[in-house]
Amino acid sequence: MTMLQGFQIALHALRLNPLRSFLTMLGIVIGVASIVTVFAIGAGAQLRLQEQIRSIGANVLMIMPGAVYQGGVRLKEGTKLTMTESDVQAILEQIPEIQAAAGSIAGTAQVIHESKNWNTTINGTTTGHFMVRDWQLASGRYFSSVEEAAAGKVVILGSTVARELFAPGDDPIGAQIRIMKVPLEVVGVLDPKGPSQDDVAFVPLTTAKLRFLGSASNINRDSVAYIIAKVAADGQMAGARSEIESLLRQRHRVAAGQEDDFKVQDPAAAMEAQQGAIRTVALLLVAIASVSLLVGGISIMNVMIVSVTERTREIGIRRALGGRMRDIRLQFLCEALVLCLLGGAIGVLAGVTLSMTVARMAGWITSIDSEAIGLALAFSIATGLIFGFYPAHKASKLSPIEALKTE
Repeated sequence: MTMLQGFQIALHALRLNPLRSFLTMLGIVIGVASIVTVFAIGAGAQLRLQEQIRSIGANVLMIMPGAVYQGGVRLKEGTKLTMTESDVQAILEQIPEIQAAAGSIAGTAQVIHESKNWNTTINGTTTGHFMVRDWQLASGRYFSSVEEAAAGKVVILGSTVARELFAPGDDPIGAQIRIMKVPLEVVGVLDPKGPSQDDVAFVPLTTAKLRFLGSASNINRDSVAYIIAKVAADGQMAGARSEIESLLRQRHRVAAGQEDDFKVQDPAAAMEAQQGAIRTVALLLVAIASVSLLVGGISIMNVMIVSVTERTREIGIRRALGGRMRDIRLQFLCEALVLCLLGGAIGVLAGVTLSMTVARMAGWITSIDSEAIGLALAFSIATGLIFGFYPAHKASKLSPIEALKTE
């Protein structure tokens, strides 16, 4: 008997008891669907993190305000802005590993162009910000030194803001928009960096302080909310970080043994660690989902043993008509494989549907990986071979004479 004939006989046998066949393969369906879904959601989460890492830029350090003491009371981190523009200048001048640095402040506001409006992040910064983040222009130019010094009424739009305010085919460069009733000229539009990064409008730091964000109680003429700095080479990250910490402790007069009033972070390293954690959790969930395959395999083995018992006389007739032991073994092994393959196929469809539904409802990114689908199907096939072998072997060992005596 050939493999094709074995599959044909198996399909015919399974059609005789469709409900039992479906219930038997249910464990395989659940296991495969779980594996595909977990892989899709995990891969989507890793893709989002990779996008965020790329959007930050290479070799970037971020200096954030830390906790400060006021009247002997420790304030919440970020309550008081401890970074200044002069800190940015000192980092650029005194730390040779730093290629570029920029201070920023940010808030949200309504951006208006003619009849269209859009609520977005307003980021006050300098041209160094775009150098640090390797953020290129799709059109237009960056801020000039005169505009940065004189609080020029100019703005650079992220691609999302440009798309929301201007019709397709319209050139935003030179157009007038309004932010908090202040008219600004669009001088540049940035290349896309990712959905979470492109919804922003950049204005000169001095413009943001004087016209938009300077009214906050914790912002003065020289302060910035955070600083980003670009290190020349990846191997210099640790040294540059240590030098920045020493320089800022000296500039901020932080006494020995006292906690820093700032934090120097490597966002890419933190995200890569988070990516590793996501990968670990995904593998753990896959291991848990594999239990369903194990349960499904045991169910298949039990049902196949029952099937062998019910069809003992049929096996005896096949043997009496010249059927070989390997033909009987192949017949029942094919039945187990067909159950697992059908269950695997249904599980893949269910997993893809479930992952897409979860992504749509929760707003997550999912990535359907062909390797994950192949792995899930390979697991289901292996389950069929492992748990179907014993019933098939048992059937092939039946004595034709004793089998024919069975009622």
